Amino acid sequence: MQVVPPALERLIKDLARLPGIGQKTATRLALFILRRPSSEAGSLAESLAALHGSIKLCGGCFAFSESDPCSICGDARRNRRTVCVVEEPGDLMSIEKTGAFKGVYHILHGVLSPMDGIGPREIKVQELCERIEKGDVEEVLIATSSTVPGEATASFLMDRLRKYPVRLTRLACGIPMGMDIKYADEHTLARAIESRRTVGD
Repeated sequence: MQVVPPALERLIKDLARLPGIGQKTATRLALFILRRPSSEAGSLAESLAALHGSIKLCGGCFAFSESDPCSICGDARRNRRTVCVVEEPGDLMSIEKTGAFKGVYHILHGVLSPMDGIGPREIKVQELCERIEKGDVEEVLIATSSTVPGEATASFLMDRLRKYPVRLTRLACGIPMGMDIKYADEHTLARAIESRRTVGD
């Protein structure tokens, strides 16, 4: 006997595919959406449908944006000589909340993970090198997370970028080992940015 209506079951399965959403949470969300007015559900559906058509990657930093360049790359007040390298767009958002960083960004869209088949070609390492080769960058702040893949990626980047005449820095105190950067509070992140240290000397 079909206990859950097919349409509701499909929604639960779709929601359960999202990261961090299990079957119970997906069921709770689906039931919440079902209880809301159909206009709200329609608005949500329209937003989801328009997402891929509206959002693109910024040609400068590879952030998700509706414009190219994005609002940060297009801001003449930002210091283009300092580039902060982060793993994901969520990390950029976390650092921006601190107000402590006035440079621009470079989003790798991942970390090195050989066991998952993710090497330098699968993340935006070559694009970072090409950006530095243009000669406008003076400092590269490596702000990958202090997880094992994040540290491995940071070490790889330091080795790869040593040949360029740029200052290499890394987030300093404040970020606990094993913590994903996007979950750090803004005061901790601000302190880490302000206390960054030079690496590779």
